[in-house]
Amino acid sequence: MTPLFEKPVWRLVGDRGALVEYGDSITPEINRKVRSMAMAIGKEHPRGIVEVIPTYRSLLIIYDPMETDVSHLQGELDSLEAHLDRLDIPPPRLVEIPVAYGGDFGPDIGFVAGFNELTVDEVVEIHSAAIYQIYMIGFTPGFPFLGGLSEQLHTPRLETPRALVPAGSVGIANNQTGIYPVASPGGWRLIGKTPLTLFVPSRRHPFLYEAGDLIKFVPITVEEYHAVAARGDG
Repeated sequence: MTPLFEKPVWRLVGDRGALVEYGDSITPEINRKVRSMAMAIGKEHPRGIVEVIPTYRSLLIIYDPMETDVSHLQGELDSLEAHLDRLDIPPPRLVEIPVAYGGDFGPDIGFVAGFNELTVDEVVEIHSAAIYQIYMIGFTPGFPFLGGLSEQLHTPRLETPRALVPAGSVGIANNQTGIYPVASPGGWRLIGKTPLTLFVPSRRHPFLYEAGDLIKFVPITVEEYHAVAARGDG
């Protein structure tokens, strides 16, 4: 049975927003639908839509009530959905993220290994072997919530979050992995750190990736980390 709703569920969000739900679980199929609809809206530019924010299983649509209303938007999106197969939806990009695992960069990697009865090297091998889909971006600017973490690495988050997690830290929380683009509080188990600058507001594209892209973590040495950081890559 498909996890997709037969028809999207619309919910009002204040006087300028609508939440359009395409399913009630987190699956690649539902997220592909969300991504496809977000790209279709971006291509067709329905009148009155100010911003579209894709999440795991829904779209948050911010609109100008002087230009459109929810009833009109429902008609516009129903039409787009009916013709999705006619739109040229490009395949997701693959973005490689270099990561120095363990040591000062990944103080919790030993806990992740012990909790899952693995060695640290096995944690690195399993974590870097997968290709992860970005389901959504949120929490802090550019934080990617990634699907596809191996069950071998599922680990509970910290009981007490850290007051400050360094920018670039890669972590695991339960069945997800992600990257902290900016320094912030956080309760994920830290296993490594990337030297890339993931969020630069002054760049034309502030983030190196977007929802729907694919992430591949590439293990690097501490020396390689410092070399990349010195170049200011990202």
